[in-house]
Amino acid sequence: MRGAGGMDMEGAAKLALALPEVLGGVGETGYANFDVGGKAMAWSYLARPDPKAARVLVPGVLAVRCAKETKAMLLEAAPERFFTDDHYRTYPAVLVRLEAIEAEELDGLLRGAWKTVAPTAVKKRHPHL
Repeated sequence: MRGAGGMDMEGAAKLALALPEVLGGVGETGYANFDVGGKAMAWSYLARPDPKAARVLVPGVLAVRCAKETKAMLLEAAPERFFTDDHYRTYPAVLVRLEAIEAEELDGLLRGAWKTVAPTAVKKRHPHL
């Protein structure tokens, strides 16, 4: 975690891995991914600088699964924290600028992602979420 006013990828990893049955982490290259029940709930953002270029890791940005309605609300309410790009425009995930988000808000987003992708059997084992 960072100081007041923002997160970093290590702090995001601590929040994600605190959720039940979440696997993943931050690799040596800085790429992060977090799954529950074999389904991705959050991962590092890879941008494409131009249509013919390979994707490149954007440090400090995490893609988090969410309902499309939630995504639309977040994009409108807080564009300084949340954004999208052409690749993610129709995908049910929002891009999060970690420096601009507080731990409590990111924790809520990750819990929502967990609820969105966790298989039914996993949810039944953890009804408190």
